[in-house]
Amino acid sequence: MRINYPLLVFIGVCMASAAIAQDTPQVIHLWPNGAPGYESRRNEPEIAKDYYVKNIHNPSIAVYLPPKEKATGAAVVICPGGGFRLLVYNGEGRDPALFLNKLGIAAIVLKYRLFREDSTYSLEKEVRQDAYRAMRLVRSRAAAWNIDTARIGIWGFSAGGEVVAQVAYAPGKGDPKAPDPIDRLNGKPNFQILVYPGPLGIPDVVPADAPPAFLIAGNDDDCCAVPVVSLLERYRQAKVSVEAHIIAGAKHAFNMGYRDNNQLNVKVWPQLLFNWLQDSNLLRPKPATH
Repeated sequence: MRINYPLLVFIGVCMASAAIAQDTPQVIHLWPNGAPGYESRRNEPEIAKDYYVKNIHNPSIAVYLPPKEKATGAAVVICPGGGFRLLVYNGEGRDPALFLNKLGIAAIVLKYRLFREDSTYSLEKEVRQDAYRAMRLVRSRAAAWNIDTARIGIWGFSAGGEVVAQVAYAPGKGDPKAPDPIDRLNGKPNFQILVYPGPLGIPDVVPADAPPAFLIAGNDDDCCAVPVVSLLERYRQAKVSVEAHIIAGAKHAFNMGYRDNNQLNVKVWPQLLFNWLQDSNLLRPKPATH
């Protein structure tokens, strides 16, 4: 196999930048007055410590925009994992956002509600509601954020992949009569990235309009290698574009590849994602408007 050493160096620089950057994103709550039906909980403080965030009752997005001269027009909503008990916010939220910014992609990290931490919520209702609202909110800001509405994807790690499943396989059409114009917009992603995704929400049959997918997991991941294999088979049956990678010797939660891991195939996995984004024409410059 021919190794693209310049690109490996490029990816390494991206990862080093992500690990040390202090960029402060713009934070926007999904609903100005709090989540519908839970407005009274909007002021409950989150708990953040070291690598994680939990106790999320006023879901929000953190917006990382690339420099205007680098912007491609593509955007990705990122859903960190954490088993719905917390969010692995740094390694599976901030760091991939900064990686995407290096490629000229707008990155939007979603803090969604955690149904295993608080049984008031459920995956199929409140978490799905958060994911749809995030997608629609990004589309509503497309002009302001220099985003092409035909290139808005979603990226999930672990449990975040189960969040992605809530919006990837349904039509996603907004309610044309909704009082809030954001809720009238399309909530379906144009593409998806799944990194060791959990098994919840995988459809028995992938619909023909499913978003093109990039899938990756470790072969020694007891939880989340099987969902990648299952999705690959179902995508191929549906004849929808898919790329999948199973990394030999890798386990769960390798994040962006630099997390105390000596395996080269783990360290450089973001190169595979870069290749897919490039080959899928997702990194083309945004068309000029007149």
